[in-house]
Amino acid sequence: MSNNIVAIVGRPNVGKSTLFNRLTQTRKAIVDDISGTTRDRLYGKVLWNGKEFSVIDTGGWVVNSDDIFESEICKQVTIAIEEADVIMFLVDVQTGLTSLDQDVAKLLRQTQKPVFLIVNKVDDNSLVYSAPEFYKLGLGDPWCISGATGSGTGDLLDAIMEAFPKQNKEDDEEANLPHIAVVGRPNAGKSSIINAFIGEERNIVTDIAGTTRDSINTRYNKFGHDFILVDTAGIRKKGKVTEDLEYYSVIRAIRAIEDSDVCILMLDATRGIEAQDMNIFQLIQKNSKSLVVVVNKWDLVEEKSSKTTLEMERAIRERMAPFSDFPVVFTSAINKQRIFKVLEVAEQVYANRKRKIPTSQLNEFFLPLIESYPPPSIKGKYIKIKYVTQLPNTAIPSFVFYANLPQYVRDPYKRFLENKLRDKWDFQGTPVNIYIREK
Repeated sequence: MSNNIVAIVGRPNVGKSTLFNRLTQTRKAIVDDISGTTRDRLYGKVLWNGKEFSVIDTGGWVVNSDDIFESEICKQVTIAIEEADVIMFLVDVQTGLTSLDQDVAKLLRQTQKPVFLIVNKVDDNSLVYSAPEFYKLGLGDPWCISGATGSGTGDLLDAIMEAFPKQNKEDDEEANLPHIAVVGRPNAGKSSIINAFIGEERNIVTDIAGTTRDSINTRYNKFGHDFILVDTAGIRKKGKVTEDLEYYSVIRAIRAIEDSDVCILMLDATRGIEAQDMNIFQLIQKNSKSLVVVVNKWDLVEEKSSKTTLEMERAIRERMAPFSDFPVVFTSAINKQRIFKVLEVAEQVYANRKRKIPTSQLNEFFLPLIESYPPPSIKGKYIKIKYVTQLPNTAIPSFVFYANLPQYVRDPYKRFLENKLRDKWDFQGTPVNIYIREK
């Protein structure tokens, strides 16, 4: 199930972030909107010829960015070599070859992974004649591009897609099982709840945030359940990531979210829902993963009443709106309170994710409803929806409504259709796609 990850490496000021923005076609921060911690320089998605992969700008993770040292860049290159599937090594044609470029190249020559030597800032055709200088790095033919204008990036992406490792079919059995990732801020109790699930100290647990350094897969095959549990390192704000090991952990956590079917988002009941919880929630949503929210350490909440649970649940749903159709479970991993309900709920959410609704039932339900509550007319044109069906072989449930004027159906009416769909059938915890197409 593994998604491919491409890491962009290179010394400062060679245009890594410019290329990152060009490939992802966005400048919007993915996780943090706080000034100085924008994560679009870290992680993004690239869609090319119908295929998707993740790209990571390692430059965004240099510690003490106002005073960049060679050793810090080398650490990041080492981590990229360890974790990425393909490495893009950027150099600057206008500055020319530097000693730091040679140091990075020395590390990259030791890896067996595909390395693309990319000569950036070739904004003028005459600069192409300066590119042969970089053959000295011993990394093969240089690719001449301009991150600013996009020149040469199409051919580069074609080559990168070809360089991705072929999928290994040896683990087909496990690949076909539901993958449930346990994610959340550091020290929210992720490892504790997995240890409680499997009944042994499978993962190291301490009160020190960030103890879990790796993503650990555990097959759970008990009490009629059979799926893969993934414990991930805690995801922190970029400003707090100062260790190279923790940078490695964050990449693994991102990969775990991408590779999962259902994400169990762990919240700390003693701290409530915080900004970083919302950041992780947005990452789950961006990757169209199903969601179960688990409020852990409920035993530590003092002065609980019958209304405390309802108030906490309402606060969570309000923060995560407009998507609010997900289960919330209150647990204590230490006391093993309601921990198996978490597994039952996660399995039900996975079943909702795979739910198929017959076309006859969809039309029987929706056509009278749409006739009674049609889309608002726009510019004097009346919109008629005549047919609805569910698309086959999609990652999440996706439904197509065929109309005579699909361009005039606005988002509020799409939300109306989705809400009615959820009222009729159980899609709790999983995102749903609604498409309007021309009949």
